[in-house]
Amino acid sequence: MVDKHIIFNFISLTYDEIKGSPYLDKAFYKAKVANDYEEVPVRYNSYKDEIEFQKEGKILVLPKESKFSRIEIKSPKQTFILFENKDDLGGYSIELVNGKNSLYKKIKTVFKDFVSAANSYASDTPASFKTQDPIYFIKKEDGSIKKLKNQKETLEQFPDKKEVLSTFFKSNKIKFDRDEDLIKLTNFINQN
Repeated sequence: MVDKHIIFNFISLTYDEIKGSPYLDKAFYKAKVANDYEEVPVRYNSYKDEIEFQKEGKILVLPKESKFSRIEIKSPKQTFILFENKDDLGGYSIELVNGKNSLYKKIKTVFKDFVSAANSYASDTPASFKTQDPIYFIKKEDGSIKKLKNQKETLEQFPDKKEVLSTFFKSNKIKFDRDEDLIKLTNFINQN
């Protein structure tokens, strides 16, 4: 069973009592969780970095095992990939491009404690979940994983494609915080 409580200052709060949401989307969607398993309704908890699923009216958590390393949601089409790194890119990420160089987006949510007002003129700040800016990274052909931050670092990560990438950047205004721009960039890298 999924624990939906957070305890701070010896006070237990349920997710519903906290402003915001730990979920990418609160709804459950049918997904293929492994090759030899039936499709089940799932959702992603970006605070705990867990895939939750429903079975017989209960909400359970998929174990972080290699057989559950590719979660394919049917509609809306979305794929979660489990990375076993121990750094900030470990855990589940959303696959944006699957190719010889694959693009992923890591979404994290943090919990902000309740803060009492400093004085009678100020107001309390409720406990909340805050989704952080996503981290985009690419898994290269050689298996190495590199964060995509800017043009300069991208050129350094692909020295053999420096010339074609420079031309691409000059003719395309790529923003490194937009899915569609980074998908376009990754597809270009894969074609050249």
